[in-house]
Amino acid sequence: MRLLQLGLGAVIALSFFVPISHAQGPAKIEPGFDYRVLPVAQPLDTKGKVEVIEFFWYGCPHCFDFDPEIMAWEKRQAKDVVFRQVPIAFREELMPHSQLFYALEALGKSNLNSKVMFAMHRENKRLLNENDIADWVASQGVDRNAFLAAYRSFAVVSKARAARQLGDAYRIDGVPTVAIQGKYITSPSIAGTRAKAIAVMDHLVDKVRKENYK
Repeated sequence: MRLLQLGLGAVIALSFFVPISHAQGPAKIEPGFDYRVLPVAQPLDTKGKVEVIEFFWYGCPHCFDFDPEIMAWEKRQAKDVVFRQVPIAFREELMPHSQLFYALEALGKSNLNSKVMFAMHRENKRLLNENDIADWVASQGVDRNAFLAAYRSFAVVSKARAARQLGDAYRIDGVPTVAIQGKYITSPSIAGTRAKAIAVMDHLVDKVRKENYK
């Protein structure tokens, strides 16, 4: 009888012990596993702020999946966080997508970016030549001639090429990838999941604040 009581006591003790051992809070975020530190920090456009860049490509299915989450993340950031997107063309034939991004930006139509991705990934539109791109943009209520003027402009073409060079400077070899303060890199593939990547971004933003935005 005493052995049974001891056994029952052990079971009861174990039943209390197991939940406690798992109640450790959020998973630890570690450099080298959840994010990487660039060997050479890149210059910042804004001082005294947290600079966050999402490198992406319209045609990337992972970018399409991540887009709603990172847009929601941006909306809840404090005023000291400066967020921007940079389109990456890993091959020359994909440069029209980068020009599309900057032409929409020049026209104040960046709100169409998510629709561009939806058209590519849900409506099977490639949008890789000028006429197809202009036709699609016009279907969204944008003046076709005004768009083409922006799309062909020296400023837009220069920005598209500069974006590619920036990706090289940050050693971007896949998208989506998020750079924070010119020196930290994370992504859903690095962190393991989209949710973990968002958690890592929050962690890094707080880290930069503690480092006095350096």
